[in-house]
Amino acid sequence: MKSILKLTIALAFIFTLTSCWSDKTTPNYQYMPDMYKSVGYETYSNNPNFANGMTTQLPVDGTIARGQVPYDYDNTNEGYEAAKLDSKNPLEVNEANLENGKEMYTIYCTACHGKTGAGDGILVEREKFLGVPNYKDRDINEGSIYHVIMFGRNMMGSHASQLTAKERWKTTMYVEQLRTDLLK
Repeated sequence: MKSILKLTIALAFIFTLTSCWSDKTTPNYQYMPDMYKSVGYETYSNNPNFANGMTTQLPVDGTIARGQVPYDYDNTNEGYEAAKLDSKNPLEVNEANLENGKEMYTIYCTACHGKTGAGDGILVEREKFLGVPNYKDRDINEGSIYHVIMFGRNMMGSHASQLTAKERWKTTMYVEQLRTDLLK
């Protein structure tokens, strides 16, 4: 009995060793060969899988990137005036939104516009920027404020890359509150 067991173990060992060293040059069958050996295309190379023949594709017209909110006004004077007339804040005016707007204003706006919106920020005091307007001297509303935050105007640059759409509206809400306080 022991000799049969030893013989079986020896044959299994020899079979295992010989199965690893095969002179076969043809590979085994593959269920889906295109998944094992896919064609890799370079970024700007020709690609027969697309109608225009290019590997790099632009997004389909009318698509919106995830997390982005479309803004229907152009970065022109006409767009500014249209936003001033038609654009309304979709958020409710409440303490939480105003507090968040104040935080955003403190981070992004105070350096030039000052804490009260009087145009007396630290950069104006140091004469890095001159002519920053006082909110009470301007004919502005929520649409025009949002538009300027979105695209910038004159010396002010755009803050669209730093603030989300909701944060821009909350900042707009806080700027309106500052303007109301200045007009008193």
